[in-house]
Amino acid sequence: MIRPIAILAGLVFVAALFIAFVMPRDAAQPNVFHEFHKEPKEVSFSFDGPFGKYDPVQLQRGFKVYQEVCAACHSMHLVAFRSLTGIGFTEPEVKAIAKNWSVKVPSINDKTGEPATRNATPADFIPPNFANETAARANNNNAYPPDMSLLAKAREGGPHYIYSIVTGYQKPPANLPKDNQPGPGLYYNPYFANLNLSMPPPLVADGQVSFDDGTPATKDQMAKDVSAFLMWAAEPNLDRRHSSGIAVMIFLILGTVLAYMSKKEVWRDEKH
Repeated sequence: MIRPIAILAGLVFVAALFIAFVMPRDAAQPNVFHEFHKEPKEVSFSFDGPFGKYDPVQLQRGFKVYQEVCAACHSMHLVAFRSLTGIGFTEPEVKAIAKNWSVKVPSINDKTGEPATRNATPADFIPPNFANETAARANNNNAYPPDMSLLAKAREGGPHYIYSIVTGYQKPPANLPKDNQPGPGLYYNPYFANLNLSMPPPLVADGQVSFDDGTPATKDQMAKDVSAFLMWAAEPNLDRRHSSGIAVMIFLILGTVLAYMSKKEVWRDEKH
């Protein structure tokens, strides 16, 4: 008598064969993806590797790129202004940044009870440039700009992916299939998932941002700096985590050595 499990296994096997060899498949799209899509570029960051650390000066430059370029569309609703002390800004500088932020914070008029706005304070989170998703889509060709608070952790490749996207805009290849050609309001970028991106190139020329430390603001430098800043925003405790990891590894190595020495001492008179 054939057992039910054997029958079920046979049905699964037949279904797998049917899916693999009989069902029609759209082979063109995977080929297009693999032919034209590119993996994130190899970029060197100071925080790479187990001993890596953030460069506060680079993070401040990256914040300025975000403030003057990216913030026009992208929010960072999980990052408070007071957190910017973690990248080297002083408290007075943070207060000035919050007070002079281009977008005001929603509030209530104490006297009338009517909706109002006020200047941001260090305790506030960075306010979005749009009131809601509908307004954001209306100003971005119906595309919704993602919040950047955790972008570096939400995308495979992290800061390398962000750097590649920002610097990866180019003309579509001549042999790109018609179905994959960028339509109105779209831009070809081989580092993006479906090759076409609604966001126009954010960095259009060298010197678009002026860095306070005198570093030349080339497009490559600005892209690298803002990628580093977004990595910090997504994982501000990376330095502490690396330091803790090193301390734990040293502890484990010393513990292993002591355990081995204790074992040799305890069993020194025994034959092995």
